[in-house]
Amino acid sequence: MRRLALAVVLAAALCALKAQAQTCTLAITSPLSFGTYTGAQIRSSTPFKVTCTGSWDITMGTGTGAGATETTRYLTGPNGAELSYQLYQDSAYSVNWGNTYPTNTYNGTGNLSAYIYAQLNANQIEPPGTYTDTVLSTTTSFSLTVTIQANCTISANALSFGQYSRALLKANTTLSVTCTDTTPYNVGLNAGTASGATVTNRMMTGPSGQLLHYSLFSNSAYSTNWGNSSGSWVSGTGTGSAQTLTVYGEIPANQNTISGTYTDTITATVNY
Repeated sequence: MRRLALAVVLAAALCALKAQAQTCTLAITSPLSFGTYTGAQIRSSTPFKVTCTGSWDITMGTGTGAGATETTRYLTGPNGAELSYQLYQDSAYSVNWGNTYPTNTYNGTGNLSAYIYAQLNANQIEPPGTYTDTVLSTTTSFSLTVTIQANCTISANALSFGQYSRALLKANTTLSVTCTDTTPYNVGLNAGTASGATVTNRMMTGPSGQLLHYSLFSNSAYSTNWGNSSGSWVSGTGTGSAQTLTVYGEIPANQNTISGTYTDTITATVNY
């Protein structure tokens, strides 16, 4: 069973070096990596070097992503899914780096050692997989790669039955599951903490170790047991947003118990 993993690597694309009546060279020291992407904005940089005896102009192309522009580029992944990013000339990430001379290109004279700055945008919901882009120029290109790994999180609300008076008692609560887009998952509920409890015969513990039997179901008819193994899991497919699952609880009638508060703790596990 895997848990909470989401990794992203990005390398940015540096385009053309246009020499003006002299020989110039452009060197990019290494690919640009954003590391792990968890949905928050990530900024990173990589160095480049210009060797030139005169003036020069470096452009950044739009890349190969569908609909890309010089201000918003895209890495393309599974089934054409895209992740947007930008390239900048400055460490404040405020001066766009494009291919419109002279407003969006990087101009200078002589030798220069500087950085390419890149920003991967926040709150992008896309399926796991590898995303790539290539930005071209007349003399060179720079490749970009992003990897998104499948990821799921789960949270739960308490289930309160209220007051039991030996009549059949029903109640329900909810779980919230958030998985990366298109990621299949299963949710299991364990037997709880009472000694001798099973997923089909759960028990709450009260005063002096007294036990109160109850059951948990995955359907509103209270007929499908919700357990912790294949066949009794509740399954779904992630959308990148929170999905709500309802847990239905039932306490059978005619249980002889003493007065007091009865509790149990159930562990909900998401498998993906």
